Amino acid sequence: MSRTRQVVVKGEGKFALFLLLPAALVVFGVVLYPVIRTLLISLYKVDSAMPGSYPFAGLSNYTKVFSDPSFYPVLGHTAYFTLVSTAIELVLGLGVALLLNAPLRFRWLWRSLVVLPWALPTIVNGALWRWIYNGQYGVLNQILGTDTQWLGSPFLALNMVIVADVWKNTSIVAFFLLAGLQTIPAELHEAAVVDGASKLRTFWSVVVPLLKPSIAVVLVLRTIEAFKVFDIIYVMTGGGPASGTQTVAFYTYLQAFSNQLFGYGAALAYLIVIAVGALAMFYLRILRQNQLAGV
Repeated sequence: MSRTRQVVVKGEGKFALFLLLPAALVVFGVVLYPVIRTLLISLYKVDSAMPGSYPFAGLSNYTKVFSDPSFYPVLGHTAYFTLVSTAIELVLGLGVALLLNAPLRFRWLWRSLVVLPWALPTIVNGALWRWIYNGQYGVLNQILGTDTQWLGSPFLALNMVIVADVWKNTSIVAFFLLAGLQTIPAELHEAAVVDGASKLRTFWSVVVPLLKPSIAVVLVLRTIEAFKVFDIIYVMTGGGPASGTQTVAFYTYLQAFSNQLFGYGAALAYLIVIAVGALAMFYLRILRQNQLAGV
């Protein structure tokens, strides 16, 4: 390479770094600094929002999480919410995706309607369902002719929140799976028909194996989102009744901002990150094993 060419390449590299600098500063300010700051706070016994000198706690905030008896019911609520909502959204989303992939009339209209629940802000969605579930003048009781307090008992309230979450997020799952369905060549369906395979057999033997990458992406995204659910809980139930709908993210919020145990809350936040990362790695490892096996 000539000297002139080397100077040009070096100049282009400096110019590229100059263009990337504003984005790098934003990423550091918005993401990296809070992450590092939260880690430092988790190592101290910070019990006030005011700046000051606080005693070093080491890992005691982390060990306190697992010795706290009130944490395990919250973890159970989170696991139940994550498993049930993700499973229902996957099943319903697959069904909706198959319908949207069929040669329907006005298919563009149905696809537009399906995406509406997901486009609705979560806060608005939570407020909407809270009014629907209202025991005195909610539309659900009006339709069923009952006076049930849908958000009045812990387990029932948790399941009603799951219904609201499923209603909103099934559409995005359906569109992820629809994108996967549209990558499956029509020739494979035609070959299955020629071989005499039924529609059900074609679905299990042709469609599902080829959809596994899309299903894995959906599981990773929805599991992460469900595990750290906060906003819909905050709007619909506020963690009640009797703490029956508290999730790990909501519990972290209460400890940090209501009880002002900022060190303990920071430790809880980092444990959420570790748990979410472990779930993502688990799904991705399964996907990789399937790819290596040629599934």
